[in-house]
Amino acid sequence: MSEYETLKALARSGAISRREFIVAAAAAGVTTAAASTMFSGAAKAAPSKGGHFKMGIGAGSTTDSLDPATYLDTYMQSVGHSVHGYLTEVSNTGELIGALAQDWEASPDAKVWTFTLRDGVTFHNGKTLEAGDVVASINHHRGEDSKSAAKGIVDPIEDIKADGKAKVVFTLKGGNADFPFLMSDYHLAIMPSKDGKVEDPSSGVGCGAFVLENIEYGVKANVTRNPDYWKEGRGWFDSVEFLAIKDVAARTNALSTGEIHAMDRCDLKTVHLLKRNPNVDVLSVTGSQHYTVPMLVDVAPFDDVNVRLALKYGVDREKLVETILRGYGEVGNDHPISPNDRYFAKDLEQRQYDPDKAKYHLKQAGLDSLSVNLSASDAAFAGAVDAAVLYREHAAPAGIDINVVREPSDGYWENVWMKKPWCMCYWSGRPTPDWMFSQAYAADANWNDTHWMNPRFNELLVAARSELDEAKRGEMYAEMQGLVRDDGGTVVPMFASYVNALAKTVGHDEIGTNWDMDGLRAAERWWFKET
Repeated sequence: MSEYETLKALARSGAISRREFIVAAAAAGVTTAAASTMFSGAAKAAPSKGGHFKMGIGAGSTTDSLDPATYLDTYMQSVGHSVHGYLTEVSNTGELIGALAQDWEASPDAKVWTFTLRDGVTFHNGKTLEAGDVVASINHHRGEDSKSAAKGIVDPIEDIKADGKAKVVFTLKGGNADFPFLMSDYHLAIMPSKDGKVEDPSSGVGCGAFVLENIEYGVKANVTRNPDYWKEGRGWFDSVEFLAIKDVAARTNALSTGEIHAMDRCDLKTVHLLKRNPNVDVLSVTGSQHYTVPMLVDVAPFDDVNVRLALKYGVDREKLVETILRGYGEVGNDHPISPNDRYFAKDLEQRQYDPDKAKYHLKQAGLDSLSVNLSASDAAFAGAVDAAVLYREHAAPAGIDINVVREPSDGYWENVWMKKPWCMCYWSGRPTPDWMFSQAYAADANWNDTHWMNPRFNELLVAARSELDEAKRGEMYAEMQGLVRDDGGTVVPMFASYVNALAKTVGHDEIGTNWDMDGLRAAERWWFKET
C-alpha cells in the first residue's frame, strides 16, 4: 500500500484527524489544498449509521432541567445539543457556520442583523420551523423578570421581530460585530412556539439530531435518532445514552470495561494508565477552558483589592499546572482570555508566585495575616479539592491561612457557586472576548460570579463591542485584561486542556475546542467504525 493510500485508510477508519492527515500529507509533498480534498474524500466513507452510544459525563444534578435557560454544566449542555438546534454553530475547526440560519447580514454599524432561516426544518413534534419560533425562543431569555443564565447575552437586543416566515431581524442597542457568534450559545436553543411564546421550554422538543425518549435528572437521559434531521453527515448513532457519572474512577472503570464508549474529564493522575489500554484513545485538545477561584468582592475581606492581590500572588501557578494538570495546560494570568485568542494581551506581564508581594498587599490592607475559607469540590473540575489544598500550602508562607471546606458534589453549582464567598470553579471559555467578558465580568452579567463592578471596564466593554478597527479593538481588550487581572475578583491560575477518552471503536473528525466533548456535539458528530 502506498503512503497516500495508508493515509486515506487511516482517515476512513477515523484513526487520524483532518489536521494530522494534512500535516502527514504535506510531509509527503502534497499541497495543503490537495491534502484537504483527499481527506474529505477519504473521510466521507468513514461514518456508518447504527449502534447505541453511551457517554459518561462527570456532571449532572437532580436539580437539572431541560429548559435551556438553566443549563449549568457539560451534562445538560450535551443533552441539549443532541435534541436542540441553534441559529449558528462553531465548527470543529473553530469557524462560525450557519445552522438553523443559513446566512445573515448586518447593517454598516453592526447594529441591525437579519438572519435567514433554513428551509424545510421541522421540530420533533412535526411543527415547521418559522421566524416566530426564533423570536419566542430568544425572548424566553429576555425581560426584567428573566432568570435565564443567558440574560446577559440577550440584554443588548433592543428589538427582535419576524420578517415573514423565513427572516428574523435583530436590532441591538449598540453595534456588535460578534453578534452571530452569540447565537451559538448553548442556552439559546430554538424551540417550537405557540401564540408568540415557547410552548414548553422544559419539554426537550427541538429540531436536533436526536429525539428525547426519557430523562432521569442526575442519572441518565436517552435519545433516539431524528429521522427528519436536516443536517447532512450528522447524527450517526441509532440512539445515545447520557450517563451522569461524577466519580472519575467510576467513569474510568466504566470505559475500561466497555460499559460506556466515551468519558469526559479524565483523571490526570491516572490518565497515563488509561493510555496503556489498547481499546481506548485519550484525546487532549487545548482551547479556552480555564480553572478559576472566584471571590465575592462585596463580601469582606474580598472587598479590599489588596486582599485580592495578596491571594493572587499567593498561588504557585506553575506548580498547579505541573501537579493538578500533569502538564495538560498552561498558566493563567488572572483573566479569562486564552493565549490562543487573537486578542490575548501578549505584553501584559505574567503574574508570578511571590509570597513577599502577597505579604506587602496584606500590609496595605492593614493586615498582618489572613484567614479565609475556600469552598471546594471536584464538581468544579477534576482535582479541584487537591488544587485548593495546594493553594493553602502555597499561601501559608505569606501569612495566609486557607481553610479548605469540602463541599458535596451534588448541587455544587446551585448551593456553592455564587453563594459562598470564595470557591473553586471552571469556565469553558467563549469564542470571543466580548462574549466571555459580557457573561462573567460585566457589572450586570447574570454569571458575574464575583459581583465585580469596574466602571472603566464596563465603559470599554461597550466601546470595544462596536469598534470595527481591529487594532483599536485589540488595545481595548488588552486594557480590559489588565483591569480584570489587577482589580478583578477571580484568581485564574491555569488554562486546562480538555482531556477525554473514548473506545477505539468510535470514529470522529478533528475535535472541536470551543466547548468540551467536541464542542458539546460528540453525540451528533461521532460514529461507530465499521468492523
